[in-house]
Amino acid sequence: MGNREMEELIPLVNRLQDAFSALGQSCLLELPQIAVVGGQSAGKSSVLENFVGRDFLPRGSGIVTRRPLVLQLVTSKAEYAEFLHCKGKKFTDFDEVRHEIEAETDRVTGMNKGISSIPINLRVYSPHVLNLTLIDLPGITKVPVGDQPADIEHQIRDMIMQFITRENCLVLAVTPANTDLANSDALKLAKEVDPQGLRTIGVITKLDLMDEGTDARDVLENRLLPLRRGYVGVVNRSQKDIDGKKDIKSAMLAERKFFLSHPAYRHLADRMGTPHLQKVLNQQLTNHIRDTLPNFRNKLQAQLLSIEHEVEAFKNFKPEDPTRKTKALLQMVQQFAVDFEKRIEGSGDQVDTLELSGGAKINRIFHERFPFEIVKMEFNEKELRREISYAIKNIHGIRTGLFTPDMAFEAIVKKQIVKLKGPSLKSVDLVMQELINTVKKCTRKLANFPRLCEETERIVANHIREREGKTKDQVLLLIDIQVSYINTNHEDFIGFANAQQRSSQVHKKNTIGNQGTNLPPSRQIVIRKGWLTISNIGIMKGGSKGYWFVLTAESLSWYKDDEILLSAL
Repeated sequence: MGNREMEELIPLVNRLQDAFSALGQSCLLELPQIAVVGGQSAGKSSVLENFVGRDFLPRGSGIVTRRPLVLQLVTSKAEYAEFLHCKGKKFTDFDEVRHEIEAETDRVTGMNKGISSIPINLRVYSPHVLNLTLIDLPGITKVPVGDQPADIEHQIRDMIMQFITRENCLVLAVTPANTDLANSDALKLAKEVDPQGLRTIGVITKLDLMDEGTDARDVLENRLLPLRRGYVGVVNRSQKDIDGKKDIKSAMLAERKFFLSHPAYRHLADRMGTPHLQKVLNQQLTNHIRDTLPNFRNKLQAQLLSIEHEVEAFKNFKPEDPTRKTKALLQMVQQFAVDFEKRIEGSGDQVDTLELSGGAKINRIFHERFPFEIVKMEFNEKELRREISYAIKNIHGIRTGLFTPDMAFEAIVKKQIVKLKGPSLKSVDLVMQELINTVKKCTRKLANFPRLCEETERIVANHIREREGKTKDQVLLLIDIQVSYINTNHEDFIGFANAQQRSSQVHKKNTIGNQGTNLPPSRQIVIRKGWLTISNIGIMKGGSKGYWFVLTAESLSWYKDDEILLSAL
């Protein structure tokens, strides 16, 4: 790439920046640029004015820069300025430029010192500048002023981070020399997004205001806080010089004299000062654009193809034809329905490999989450035994019963069945949420029609929520049905008849296995064993009787004198 072509790179990016700003939307492509970062009163404004050679930026106490200022410097024979929001108007008086910046800032942010991330685009043509584009960001502050919100520090920080986190953005970190450089706000922010210091350029201001006997030589020689692109020291006009109307040309001569005469900076004089900084930035930005151009071009072409594909869908669309509008609307709604069905049925064109969604997630809710919620239910065996005991005793009243009453069984079982309501309703909520998430994913294709997208999502989501209530009622009804009638004749239910049958089968096996002995087999798993006393039973002579019982996984057996009296499941 020749020198002339290199010189055209910055103006080319400027035109792209203007094009995206004119469209009223942020640039999806990360344009190569330089962001100026620094604390309040760090000298950012003075550095930019020195580049232009004119006083044109607002000054004052507190936050002066309240909107990003995209400053585009263009080499030209004539000297004038243009704002993107004032098309065709040329400003030759730079005091008017300052007033226009203030007025445009107040128009968006108001008069209460608020801030906004909407940039102001200013282009300055001058024979005294090199092609360069800088973004002047609000100064980092700690304390709210006037009607500013309490979180003004975080707002400014977030705005700055929006720009400097982009890989294509160079960071111009402006730090005054008369403060502790290790605690520089600008360098701290730059370090967060650029820990290796590869795209940070350091600028040290106010070198002439350092305490006597101190200097910033170690910093300027890139030894104390090293940066890949190094540091440049500058000396700006003091507030006294500005109030005394000292022109910038005289100030730059004084700056040159300062570096040549100072013993700590004399050997660095050729690499210090505003003119050298401007040359460095011009070269750095040009090289940066050149390095990022291939990747930038690829992204641009990819977006162009994407837009052309979208335009192709509207090739035959005629806005003035109402039938076309109706047909297009029906096609989009039908496509939404097809996409929704595919996501639920699992036959979508695009398979998500990152997470479960749609029908797959609903399947997981039914087969994994619902059983897990049931298992997770609190179950206290000791408490359950106590409830069973109380239920049996309360039903018997003053009588002493031999068998477990049906009413006790039903009371305990019904109480356990009712506990299924919680996991069941929770599963309904999870399914409903997944259905709504699926609707949102399907409406992404309608993003070009925000109103249609919003209404489609609202109508379908409302319908799902309406069905949610009916679904929950149905689930509760099914549980109530199970509670209202317990079918003890069901083949899976182990009643007395089945218990007798199974007991006899087990008894036969035990008899054969023990070769005629009536003792319980030792291989069976014994759950519980002990003495059982039965009192006041008319069929038994002699009053109370003591029996040895053994409860295994397959049977309950009572013994007296090594003889099996009863075996039941």
